[in-house]
Amino acid sequence: MRTPPRWRSVLAPAAMAAALAAAALGGTGAAHADDHDAPHAATPAPAHGPQPAHPAKPDHPAEPGRPQYPGKPDQPVHPAKPEQPGHPAKPEQPEQPVHPAKPEYPVHPDKPQYPGKPERPVHPDKPAHPAKPVTPVTPVKPEYPAHPAKPVHPEKPAHPVTPEKPAYPAKPVKPEYPAKPAHPATPAKPAYPAKPAKPEQPSKPAYPAKPAHPATPAKPAYPAKPAYPAKPAKPEYPSKPAKPDYPAKPAYPAKPAKPEYPSKPAYPAKPAKPEQPSKPAYPAKPAKPDYPSKPAKPEQPAKPAYPAKPAKPDYPAKPAHPSKPAKPAYPAKPSKPDHPAKPAYPAKPAKPAYPAKPAKPEQPSKPAYPAKPAKPAHPAKPDHPAKPAYPSKPAKPEHPSKPAHPSKPVKPEHPSKPAHPSKPDHPSKPAKPSKGKHSGHEDKGHGGHEGHGD
Repeated sequence: MRTPPRWRSVLAPAAMAAALAAAALGGTGAAHADDHDAPHAATPAPAHGPQPAHPAKPDHPAEPGRPQYPGKPDQPVHPAKPEQPGHPAKPEQPEQPVHPAKPEYPVHPDKPQYPGKPERPVHPDKPAHPAKPVTPVTPVKPEYPAHPAKPVHPEKPAHPVTPEKPAYPAKPVKPEYPAKPAHPATPAKPAYPAKPAKPEQPSKPAYPAKPAHPATPAKPAYPAKPAYPAKPAKPEYPSKPAKPDYPAKPAYPAKPAKPEYPSKPAYPAKPAKPEQPSKPAYPAKPAKPDYPSKPAKPEQPAKPAYPAKPAKPDYPAKPAHPSKPAKPAYPAKPSKPDHPAKPAYPAKPAKPAYPAKPAKPEQPSKPAYPAKPAKPAHPAKPDHPAKPAYPSKPAKPEHPSKPAHPSKPVKPEHPSKPAHPSKPDHPSKPAKPSKGKHSGHEDKGHGGHEGHGD
């Protein structure tokens, strides 16, 4: 059962006060005790007095009735639409002929019932393949008509002669730069002191001799393996009939010769490129000094030889597999019964002749148009007269006045709500006892148990 929200504010401080009082009383007893190992005495929580009863809440006043709005005005009546002309009657179509009735399909005879499947027999030797039917001769390809000769393309006009480009002006002579100063000579590399010789590593002690492996006992000899029975010889496949020679393909018609294109005009000669000035020679680089020779590496001591591995023992021969019993012969498969001959289909009746379509009625001859009178000669155009004034437009009819909206009734004022009754005062809490020196985690900077009560 949940506590109503208005009573939570009263019960929560009471529970919190009881928890704080229990924690404070327990901390006071621990502060004055000399023996820290003794357990703390349990302090009973103080009993709260009876809570005062709240007065009953007054009932809310009843809502006033809503006012009735006036009815809406009637909509204007739309004018009647004009009648649509009727569609012309369609001509009568000739009657379709009656199709004859299709013959009934013959009844298929009942399929014979096959006997049950016997046990799988041994596969007999494959019979010889039957001779393939003779392939029919491919018909000769008919000769196609020759393609018409393509029309000769007209000669293309000669390209216009490109004008010669003007000669480039001569470049100025590059001035001679002053000679660069010679690089200073690199100082000789000083001779480094010789590296000290590495001390010789001490010789490793000899490995102790390993004990010899015990002799493996000899395995019993397996019996001899029997030989597999000889496989039956496969039947020889019959020789395939020779394929007929393909008929000779007709020769393709000769393609017309391509027209000769006109020769292109020769390109104009390009002007000769001017000579580039020669680059100045770079100064010679100084020779690198010789590197000092590296000291020789000390010789490594020789590794001891591995002991010889013992020889593998000879494995005895495996016994032969026992012979498999021969498979029993399967019974012969019964032959399939022949299907009964199908009855002949009845002949279809001849199609009746369609009735002749009625002749279309002749359309009445149209009257001849009267002869148009001869057009008179165009008179000389007079000066444009002044344009007449536009006629005054008729005044637009006035729209009927819309009925005024009915005035909305005045809503009654809400009745004033009654004042809430005052809540009773909380009961007085007992004074908190003073906290001792060793009452929590004050030394560690956590402020004791003050932050854990919330």
